[in-house]
Amino acid sequence: MDLHLHRADYVQVGVTAQKTMKLLPATRGSATQKVVIGDHEGVVLCFGMKKGEAVAVFKTLPGQKIARLELGGILNTPQEKIFVAAGSEIRGFTKRGKQFLSFETNLTESIKAMHISGSDLLLSASYIYSHYCDCKDQHYYLSGDRINDVICLPVERLPHLTPVLACQDRLLRVLQGSDVVFEIEVSGPPTVLALHNGNGGDSGEDVLFGTSDGKLGLIQITAPTPTHKWEIQNEKKRGGILCVDSFDIMGDGVKDLLVGRDDGMVEVYSFNNASEPVLRFDQALSESVTSIQGGCVGKDGYDEIVVSTYSGWVTGLTTEPVHKEGGPGEELRLNQETQHKLACLRSELEQLQLKVAQERERYQQSSQSSQAKSAVPSFSINDKFTLNKDDASYSLILEVQTAIDNVLVQSDVPIDLLDVDKNSAVVSFSSCDAESGDNFLLATYRCQANTTRLELKIRSIEGQYGTLQAYVTPRIQPKTCQVRQYLIKPLSLHQRSHSIDRDRPVNTLTLTGQFSFAEVHSWVVFCLPEVPEKPPAGECVTFYFQNTFLDTQLESTYRKGEGVFKSDNISTISILKDVLSKEATKKKINLNISYEINEMSVKHTLALIHPKLEDQLLLAKKVQLIDALKELQVHEGNTDFLIPEYRCILEEAERLQEEYKKQPAHLERLYGMITDLFIDKFKFKGTNVKTKVPLLLEILDSYDQNTLIAFFDAA
Repeated sequence: MDLHLHRADYVQVGVTAQKTMKLLPATRGSATQKVVIGDHEGVVLCFGMKKGEAVAVFKTLPGQKIARLELGGILNTPQEKIFVAAGSEIRGFTKRGKQFLSFETNLTESIKAMHISGSDLLLSASYIYSHYCDCKDQHYYLSGDRINDVICLPVERLPHLTPVLACQDRLLRVLQGSDVVFEIEVSGPPTVLALHNGNGGDSGEDVLFGTSDGKLGLIQITAPTPTHKWEIQNEKKRGGILCVDSFDIMGDGVKDLLVGRDDGMVEVYSFNNASEPVLRFDQALSESVTSIQGGCVGKDGYDEIVVSTYSGWVTGLTTEPVHKEGGPGEELRLNQETQHKLACLRSELEQLQLKVAQERERYQQSSQSSQAKSAVPSFSINDKFTLNKDDASYSLILEVQTAIDNVLVQSDVPIDLLDVDKNSAVVSFSSCDAESGDNFLLATYRCQANTTRLELKIRSIEGQYGTLQAYVTPRIQPKTCQVRQYLIKPLSLHQRSHSIDRDRPVNTLTLTGQFSFAEVHSWVVFCLPEVPEKPPAGECVTFYFQNTFLDTQLESTYRKGEGVFKSDNISTISILKDVLSKEATKKKINLNISYEINEMSVKHTLALIHPKLEDQLLLAKKVQLIDALKELQVHEGNTDFLIPEYRCILEEAERLQEEYKKQPAHLERLYGMITDLFIDKFKFKGTNVKTKVPLLLEILDSYDQNTLIAFFDAA
C-alpha cells in the first residue's frame, strides 16, 4: 500500500528548538486537533484550522527561549495541560491559555530536556538530571557526559518509576531513584527517546532511540539484561534524528513510526509481520525537522503528519487529496474558497510590503542621525560539527533562520574539502600564504536564492591541530556576519568506543608529575574529540577510542599525577607525547615521560593500511587509463578488441571518476601516514631517518607489502 501525502503550510513562528510542538487531544464536538508550539522568543502559540486559515486559541507574551514543550495531566485521562521549559523555569498552561503553574527549579543551568508523567516531572540540564514530584525535589543524578534527552517508562504499567537518560557518550542510562541500575550501549550518540507506540509497546518497556548519526533503534529495557529488538542503519547517509512519534497514518490499525531528521527528511515506517520497520514514505523539507506529530489538524476525516521546522514553520503532510479541475485548453476553475484565500494572501502581501518599506525608511533615518547607534540585525545559527565514522570525515552543518548569501571557510591547519551531493552552493578558493601559518584554506560558498541550510565535509590530518572558522552572511539588510569557530584536535579522527581489542600489540606512553586530575583531563579534552569537558566523578577514568580512518585504537587511563596511554599505532603515541609535553610546559609543570615501544605494532599498523592503500592505488591506476581507453574507443569505433578488464573500466568510468573525485588526496594521506609511521618508529629509538623518506616514497610508488615491511625492518 502506497502512501500519498500533500504538503500544507499552516503558520510560521520564531526559531524552534527540538521537541517544542505538540497536538492537543481532540475534544468533543471537534474532530480536528489544536497545535501548540513554543519558540526561541519565548512565545507559546496554540492554534486550530478553520476554513483553511490558522486561528489562534491563545498566544503568550515573549520571554526566555523555550527549550522543550510537553503535554501532561492526570494519568489515564487526556493529556491536555501544556508545560514549557524556559531557562530554569517550568510554566504550565491550560488548553485555553490560562497559566496555572510557574515553578522555578533549583537548576543552575538551563533545562535542555523534560518529560512529564502524572505528577512526576523529569528534567535534565547539560549534565544534571532532577526528578520532582508535585514540584518537590525527589532525586538527583550527575551524568558523566551530556544528557540529550530524558523519558520514563509508563508508571501505570510498571511497579515503579524508571527514568531513561540518553547520554552523548553512546549510552542509555536507566535509573532508579538517584542511582544508575544499568547502562545500555547504542551505536551512536542518542539524541531523542520515545516510548514505542506511545505507551512502551506490549511490555511497557520498549523505548525507541534516534542518534545524531541517523540510526534508529528499539530496545526493551528489562533489568538486568536489556534486549536490542531492531536497528535501522543510516545507509542513505541522511541527517541525524531529532524527533520520533507513533501514529497510524497508513490507516491499517497498526501505529506507524514517524521520524524527523536534521537534514529536513520526514520518514514513515510501518511494521511487517515480524514487527520490523519498513520505509513506506519519505519527503525532504528544506530545513531541519525539530518536532513531528501524527493527528488530524487541517480537515476533519483526513489524517496527517504535522511537523515544525527550525525556522518556525508548522507544516502538515496530509492525506487529503489535492483536486484540480480543468482539462486541455480549458482555464482552471477556482472555487470560491480558493479565490477568497488568494484575495486574503494578496492583501496580506501588500500590507507586508508597505510595512517593510516603512521600517526600511525608519532605519535609514535613525542610522543617519548624529546619535545613531550601530543597529546590527541579529539572526540565529543552528550548527553541528561531527565526525562521520563511515568515511573518517567531519560534517559541518550550518542552518540559518533566513536565506544564506555566502559562507567563508577559513582554516589555520591543512584540511581537505570533500564533495557533498546535497550541496548546491558554488565554491571558490582563494590562494593562501601557507608560510605565514595563518591560512591553509580560504574557500567561499555562494548559495542559491533560498538556501537556509549548508552542509560541508572536511577531512583533517592527525597531528595538525588548530581552528576552522566559518563566516556566515545571510541575505538580510544591512549586511551582517556571524563567525563560528570549530576546533580541529590533534587526534581529530579518533572516536569514542565502549571497548577495545586486547589482543593487539600496543605501545605505551606513561606521564607522571605534579598535575591534578582536572589538569590532565583538560589535556585529554584538548587532544581528543568526544570527551566531556567536565572531569568525570571519581579519582581515575578510562576512555577508549578508535581511529575512524585506520581502525587503530587508543586506551587512555589517568588520575592525579599519572596518565597512561596505550595504542597499537606508534604515530598516535608520538602525537600525544608532543602535544601533552607542550601543554604541560605552558603550565610550567615538569613531566616525567616514559614509553614502551612494541616492534610488532608497526607491522600490525601497516597490515591495517594495506587494503586501503591497495584499493586506492588500483582506483588511481584505473582512472589514469580512462582517457586513453576512451581515445582508443573513438578511434576504433568499438571496444571488442579490448581485454575484459579494460572494457570493464570503460563501462564503470563514470562511477570510478566519481569515487576518485569524492576522495581527493586520499592516496597522499595514506602515503603521509606511512611516512609518519616510519619517522615515528625511529624517533623513539633516537634516530633521524628523514633523509630516507624519498627512498620510502619510491617503494610506495611501486607498492609491494613485503618490500615495504622489509624496508621498515632494514632501515
